[in-house]
Amino acid sequence: MKTKDQNSKHLYVHVPFCKDFCTYCDFCHYLAKDRFIIPWLKALKKEIAFKKMNYSYETIYIGGGTPSILSLAHLRELLEILKPYTENVLEYTFEANPESLDAFKADLLSDYGINRISLGMQTHDAKILKAIRRHHSFDDVRKTVDLLKIRGIRNISLDLIYGLPFQDLFSFKQSIEKALSLDIDHISLYALTLERGTSLYHQNYHLIDEDLDADMYEMAKDILEKAGFENYEVSNFARHQSYSLHNLAYWNYDDYDALSLSASGKRGLYRYDNTKSLIEYFKGNYIENEYQLDLKEAAFENIMMSFRTQFGLDLGLFAKRYKVSFFELYQKAFEKRKSDFIKIADHLVVKDRAILNDILLDFMDQDF
Repeated sequence: MKTKDQNSKHLYVHVPFCKDFCTYCDFCHYLAKDRFIIPWLKALKKEIAFKKMNYSYETIYIGGGTPSILSLAHLRELLEILKPYTENVLEYTFEANPESLDAFKADLLSDYGINRISLGMQTHDAKILKAIRRHHSFDDVRKTVDLLKIRGIRNISLDLIYGLPFQDLFSFKQSIEKALSLDIDHISLYALTLERGTSLYHQNYHLIDEDLDADMYEMAKDILEKAGFENYEVSNFARHQSYSLHNLAYWNYDDYDALSLSASGKRGLYRYDNTKSLIEYFKGNYIENEYQLDLKEAAFENIMMSFRTQFGLDLGLFAKRYKVSFFELYQKAFEKRKSDFIKIADHLVVKDRAILNDILLDFMDQDF
């Protein structure tokens, strides 16, 4: 692994274990068995030493997989491993499923400084939950939110998916309303995608048509905005400025470190992807791919991510990163799309993110 010039402020840790495999999920995951989890924790310590981590982060995000599937003892060991890197943490996020986060684990998370939970609700509909192989009910979601709030963890985000099997516009509307009834301040909406290797793919499931997909999103956006939520990023809505600081780092194209299987990290133009293989990970072969982006690749990734947010692209930071102004680098594409942007202070913001993909196509084709 290449030597880093400066410390990153952000860390992602992937917990690659689940009780079961959701029919739509293609993330790196293995069944939660002690024979996998115990050596994984040992390998995680070794990876930290290999990457010479000796500093604290501002944001840490423990994702998966299903981090909450870990036993209380294994969860404590994971949090103890990460504890030396949490001294300056502002946002410490933990992904959980409602059925596997009990009061004892919630107490432990609180004790170790976890202050944000991303909870996988997906839908309120019992029939749909069963069809996608989820093992909770909406009542489980409600109880989990309540036990977290009692322990002082009020920064809670709910994930919802639209385009699921048996789901129609009315069912999705009900899911949004159910989520709002829990008095939380962050909701993430994801359109179902059909990934090769998932159960839905092998079942020859057909995605909903583009018009219904758009109707579902626009309906959700309208309901959430009327409830006081900002659509601060294409798929994310927050109330009371409860933005995800960790995810904002991705969208701002900041550097970030990564630990465990399939996790990816970034430092300037340098990128790395960790292995998806438990066997290779246990052998100490943590990184599967390393590569240097060129200016065109990095600049486009930067604008692609930043234009997704309501804050837009930081023009000063862009010029500092790439030693060239955005308007000089993308002169032709910007002139063509000038009417689609608004300049707020030193930021360039897309007026209508519903046409973002069309805008990005013009920037992708820009000759350097």
